[in-house]
Amino acid sequence: MDLDRLNRLDPDEAHAALRDCCGSGAWATEMTLRRPFASLAELLDTARSTWRSLDPADREAAYAAHPRIGESVPGDDRHHAWSRAEQGAVGEAPAGVLERLDACNREYEANFGRVYLIFATGKSAEELLARCRDRIANDPEVEAAIAAAEQEKITDLRLRRLVGID
Repeated sequence: MDLDRLNRLDPDEAHAALRDCCGSGAWATEMTLRRPFASLAELLDTARSTWRSLDPADREAAYAAHPRIGESVPGDDRHHAWSRAEQGAVGEAPAGVLERLDACNREYEANFGRVYLIFATGKSAEELLARCRDRIANDPEVEAAIAAAEQEKITDLRLRRLVGID
């Protein structure tokens, strides 16, 4: 789909397409209402400002839509296909690295109450594991800001994919 098509979708279809880009229903609702977008730059700027305006519960909804790093991602829909593509390099990792990554995911979740969220595109399992280990020691407020910035990067990439600019 291109930007013009996104602008013309009926509200329910637009909401679903946008929610594939960011798992927050509140974000997708606001983005749907703010259409039409005159350019990719306007779409991305609006996405960022809308994300930054969300309350913590709406941000947590976006995080919860992501699978754990390294987990199998079932499903044939756009959201799941994008998740598989973003974590593509992880599947090539040795079993030991995947086991340590799984343990780090669980420790992160125990510390922060959310999935370990990172812009995984182009990163190896070893790099994702190292970053998880580094982030576990963060103060919760610092980590919340990092998770929000990572979600922003993921949403940006997915919006570009949605409108055919990848």
